[in-house]
Amino acid sequence: MKKTVLRNYARLIARVGVNIQKGQEVMIFAEVDQADFVKLLVEECYRAKAKRAWVEWDYEPLYKLNYRYCSQTVLSRVEDWEKAKLEHRAKVLPCVIFLDSYDPDGLKGVNQEKMAKVEQKRYPILKPVFDSMENKYPWCIAAVPGGKWAKKVFPGLPKNRAMEKLWEAILRTSRVTEDPIASWQAHNAEMEKRCSYLNALGIASLHYRGDNGTDLTVGMIPEAIFMGGGEYTLNGQFFNANIPTEECYTTPMRGKAEGIVYATKPLSYSGELIENFSVRFENGKAVEVHAEKNQALLEKMISMDEGAAYLGECALVPVDSPISESGLLFYNTLFDENAACHLALGMGFTNTIRGYETKTLEECRKMGVNDSMNHEDFMIGYEGLDIDAKTRDGKTVPILRRGKWAFEV
Repeated sequence: MKKTVLRNYARLIARVGVNIQKGQEVMIFAEVDQADFVKLLVEECYRAKAKRAWVEWDYEPLYKLNYRYCSQTVLSRVEDWEKAKLEHRAKVLPCVIFLDSYDPDGLKGVNQEKMAKVEQKRYPILKPVFDSMENKYPWCIAAVPGGKWAKKVFPGLPKNRAMEKLWEAILRTSRVTEDPIASWQAHNAEMEKRCSYLNALGIASLHYRGDNGTDLTVGMIPEAIFMGGGEYTLNGQFFNANIPTEECYTTPMRGKAEGIVYATKPLSYSGELIENFSVRFENGKAVEVHAEKNQALLEKMISMDEGAAYLGECALVPVDSPISESGLLFYNTLFDENAACHLALGMGFTNTIRGYETKTLEECRKMGVNDSMNHEDFMIGYEGLDIDAKTRDGKTVPILRRGKWAFEV
């Protein structure tokens, strides 16, 4: 891949993704095989006038070794230096960039029960610090190819060619054109128009119907809005949390979901793939799940904590989005969720509440925003999905027909 194109991508992440302001610090989380691109990205952060760019390196095989040889007690411990490091981040509030290149099957064979118990032990200790940072800093998830990920998407190609093809797919769907910043400005404007239309409807509930058996009704929070494209921190800094993004999303009312929904793409969770699954809801809670592959892992996912079995997001994505039209299954939530309508089990977004900036987290959650240690998106969109909105004044308005938008803006 040409270095000039990769630099354009790095510049897009720095200036449109987190939108670095002069004097801000930046934290970058990356895998060790991304070193060349990370170097470009760090340079673009400094060109955007960052005060300091920090890089946190990760390596998935080491994660597996830790879970193989360390005791559950040792892994569950939050060391003083870990907490101090996170508390410093909460004080400084740097821009945060996550570069995703994980192997979709990278943690296959890890003791999932042990992993879940470790996360359940650590999360309550760190949660107050994470809560204190909610909506206060710009962040962005973007992707860089990893060798095993590339081979998963393009299994018939040699590794180097698969990497090149995955780079091409990432850059194309991320709108890395000759002028990617202008492309994203136009894209954000289009997303804002669609969200404005949805918000003007006064939606009380969404009804999902599909010829695959999906029949689900989800209630909305009256004060919630649809968002899409860029968003703002509490101090007014604009950023794009996902590159790419095609979704108009909102936070539904906790406890208001009835029916069954069938996933249309695999879900990568905890380093393994859950495939061909369904979820049935009663009184808003996932009470029954079935999966052809990794049933036990799906059951573990919805039992991580009290909120893990409730919905935290409803996202609308047409089947003619650029990612969907690529025809690729990425085995990566960042991309696959932007190829299809999706739901998320777990934590909801407090910034979808009108006037959230004047409310506490507790107040937003009392209004119906779900709270959980998890936020797991799973894809339900396809060419056979219809979605209707029931408005608060009793109207039924088509939102999607056969997977495509049923309205123009």
